[in-house]
Amino acid sequence: MCDTCGCTITSGNAHLAGVNRAVPPATNVEVLKDLLAANDRVAQHNREHFDEHGVLAINLMSSPGAGKTTLLEATILALRDRYRIAVIEGDLETDRDAARIRAHGVPALQITTGTACHLDAHLVHQALHDLPLAGLDLLFIENVGNLVCPASFDLGQHRNVVLLCSTEGDDKPAKYPVMFRAADLVVLSKADLLGVLEDFDPLRAEAALRALGRETPVIRTAARRSPALDDWLEWLERQLSAPRAIAQPRPLPATAAV
Repeated sequence: MCDTCGCTITSGNAHLAGVNRAVPPATNVEVLKDLLAANDRVAQHNREHFDEHGVLAINLMSSPGAGKTTLLEATILALRDRYRIAVIEGDLETDRDAARIRAHGVPALQITTGTACHLDAHLVHQALHDLPLAGLDLLFIENVGNLVCPASFDLGQHRNVVLLCSTEGDDKPAKYPVMFRAADLVVLSKADLLGVLEDFDPLRAEAALRALGRETPVIRTAARRSPALDDWLEWLERQLSAPRAIAQPRPLPATAAV
């Protein structure tokens, strides 16, 4: 996160910002710190809403094209007869992902962030006013595709899930440590392609994750041509079995302002 690209400021918190490019950088850094503190307060408020209604909230993060929406579609088809599911979608523009989710009969709210490359707690809080929390068991928050900034913003979620796609490099955990340190689960997506991808080694990817000092579980999924979701669905079932036991997530590490 930095004070040059403006990625900290979204339509949800712009009224709190007042960042002035003409003032010394140190002043702007203090403003950004205040924004993060305000974000954390709203995130806690969101979490209280989730807990009050018995809703498990999962923040789904990855780089663009890793398969978040496709995984959600397959998950909805597998679980919609047993659990009441909703989705908040985050993208810079368009409501295409929300439309895909709604096509499966599940409530989906699209948040378009404009220039902001992440969701924040204020944006999620605004969306909650249009979600029937009292009638839900599980809320997925599909964050903006980005392996940097989303990891620094608590949304009020109970769990962070990071997708590592088999078409990406297996060194992503080493290159983007903040994101992978924040993960409660790493999902190796599009695993059905591993047989034709000679430059992605799942063992190297896991070793890069372990080098961060994390014992985060790693599972594989394939949501399209050869559906393989058992490990993912079992993990979700475990989280749903005692959602309030995870009401206080591990704090997300804030990246340094530059």
